[in-house]
Amino acid sequence: MHKSGFVNIVGNPNVGKSTLMNALVGERISIITSKAQTTRHRIMGIVNGEDFQIVYSDTPGVLKPNYKLQESMLNFSTGALKDADIILYVTDTVESIDKNADFLEKIKMQHVPVLLIINKIDLTDQNKLGEMVEKWQDILPLAEIIPVSAKNNFNLEYLLKRIKELLPDSPPFFEKDALTDKPARFFVTEIIREKILTNYDREIPYSVEVAVEQFKEEDNLIRINAVIYVERDSQKGIIIGQRGRMLKRVGTEARKDIEMFFDKKVFLELFVKVEKDWRNKDVKLKNFGYKLD
Repeated sequence: MHKSGFVNIVGNPNVGKSTLMNALVGERISIITSKAQTTRHRIMGIVNGEDFQIVYSDTPGVLKPNYKLQESMLNFSTGALKDADIILYVTDTVESIDKNADFLEKIKMQHVPVLLIINKIDLTDQNKLGEMVEKWQDILPLAEIIPVSAKNNFNLEYLLKRIKELLPDSPPFFEKDALTDKPARFFVTEIIREKILTNYDREIPYSVEVAVEQFKEEDNLIRINAVIYVERDSQKGIIIGQRGRMLKRVGTEARKDIEMFFDKKVFLELFVKVEKDWRNKDVKLKNFGYKLD
């Protein structure tokens, strides 16, 4: 008998959802930085075995939206509750337990198994963890609580075992050699965006979107042209930096990671364009692949 299911990872920003997904998939599918709102899309990572297929989904951190881009990010998170066969609600040992109570109410109303993952247990002690488990049992009494450290791979084997046990009987949803539902271009934009998140401060990373205009694969080389969109002229200057130094640094760091990802030499050319208030424009958001109501 073959088992398959959608295992959707949800939770607040910065609790380690992407680190957990990458560890469970065994590949670097989602970008990871210390900044909140690093994940903007719903990203699938597929794990195949002889008699099972697990389709993990990493989702944006749940937040109260301030503009249309964040509304779309919330749509990805709430949408992941609707088609889940198993929900992994990820919290950690640092965040306030009652944060985003509205979303927790939605979790309570689901009719599928909920595994409540307490991540980053390496940052606390046994007593505090015990208190946390008790509090969570009161809030989500039907959830099974599993403490882990995604970063240190602690207790992930047990988590995987439980996921396999809870998977419904089903044929595979994707080809058995599939790793993700996203095209190659998507990972290029994410890698470039990750470098922007790590190299710039304040509002810059949140005002930026990346689009690949050319992705041309040759025998031993991939030629890529990508555009970094910003909302204001002043942001364009910051992205480029004095004598183009910052843009060059982002390009070099991104190219190295893209070469590792595709295991091929890459020629990467970056451009910067101003698209005023793109985070609130439906047409632009749809072009960038965001889901709007």
